[in-house]
Amino acid sequence: MKVIKMNRYKLRGLLQRNGFRENCEVLVGDNGKIEAINYGIPASECLNVFALPGFQNAHSHAFQYAMAGLAERHNTTATPDDFWSWREAMYRLALTISPDDIEAIASMLYSEMLRHGYTNVAEFHYVHHNQNGSEYDNLSEMGERLVAAAKKVGIGITLIPICYQKGGFGLDPTEGQKRFITNDIDSYYRLLDASANSVKKYEYANLGIGMHSMRGVDPKVIVEIAKNGPQNLPFHIHVSEQLKEIEDSLAYLNKRPVEWLLENLNLNERYHLVHATHLIQKEVEGITKSGANVVLCPSTEGNLGDGIFPLRKFNEFGGKWSIGTDSHVGLNPFEELRILDYGQRLISHKRNTFYDKNQGDSGLYSFEKSIVSGRKAMNNYSSDYFKVGDYFNAVLIDANSPLIGSSSLENLPSTILYCTDATMQYGTISHGELLVKEGKHFLFEEINAEFAATMAKLKSR
Repeated sequence: MKVIKMNRYKLRGLLQRNGFRENCEVLVGDNGKIEAINYGIPASECLNVFALPGFQNAHSHAFQYAMAGLAERHNTTATPDDFWSWREAMYRLALTISPDDIEAIASMLYSEMLRHGYTNVAEFHYVHHNQNGSEYDNLSEMGERLVAAAKKVGIGITLIPICYQKGGFGLDPTEGQKRFITNDIDSYYRLLDASANSVKKYEYANLGIGMHSMRGVDPKVIVEIAKNGPQNLPFHIHVSEQLKEIEDSLAYLNKRPVEWLLENLNLNERYHLVHATHLIQKEVEGITKSGANVVLCPSTEGNLGDGIFPLRKFNEFGGKWSIGTDSHVGLNPFEELRILDYGQRLISHKRNTFYDKNQGDSGLYSFEKSIVSGRKAMNNYSSDYFKVGDYFNAVLIDANSPLIGSSSLENLPSTILYCTDATMQYGTISHGELLVKEGKHFLFEEINAEFAATMAKLKSR
């Protein structure tokens, strides 16, 4: 299969924020940006698909794709596995991969993200150094390979080089973390500068700032970089994922993690708090009042036994949230949204998770929340789904699927959300190019061969 670059896409339907518009034509320039959107095209000329805006994967650890599904065998004679023992398995993988390995793994992963409908990814990247813990000549060697992988497959990437210093609150880093460690603020700024040079090598790449977590970075460093680092970049941080993390924070800082952030940082819409699983009422209110965003990763959070985010309460206060696939045990954005919704239904015994006083359509509500806040995670503040001047990024749903083809436009968003699987996705357009068609990325054979060779070399599977 070859990449298909068209200047005109004639579609049965195009989703805008207020619903689907039928029989439309999207004119795309050679730069991948929309030049015009025309409606009223003869239905006979249209491809029988419905186009949704490309999904935003707001949290990814690409290398962890290599261990997806491998932490599910448990020693029946020992204490059952938990997040902290899973973390040790992750460290073992992180200690082995080379720059070539991470590029091959990320190329496979990113092509699979595209296949499922993600057109942009925020890469929360912390495997910086050589296997022995020393710096590469290019401080951003590993990050640059992630950018190269994104360029190869055609997905947009926001590279977020992560500051990571500690083995826990007040604890020195462990041997398993030696490839992650940034010793001080100056070292992080050097890494950030090197990463800025790396993203210049790909037109659809940009940069973010990231602190690993409250437990992983000296609190003074978090404050300093938040206040005096670049203010025009999105700021990502893991927070309150596990109950032990909160207990340790209370013991070390006398504050819960989010409570501490609210008191010490000027949170605003450029901040993205990843997981934030265990919040109390004043933290929910504080986040929403600040305008900060939460990044939820339902398949990973479920896989790790993190807990269930208080989304219903968060929504009541108008909270802003996006989705990510984190460790990549799941890669389908519709599945992430369904898991998120059904978790809330199971603990509340109510069915109205995705709604507010202005929007009662669950499909439209969840798409808007996840896409608009997800774009902010990429430093894109466009709230229109498709408009002239923006890149044409879209996931195409096959209208030949029985439930899709027979639905009214009003029922279509929620039908797509709750009743589709990957076989019903016709393809994915990224920056004006149809890169995935009928379930296959145009470079699948090449990428899959490189990935298989890498897995055989690593002997991790």
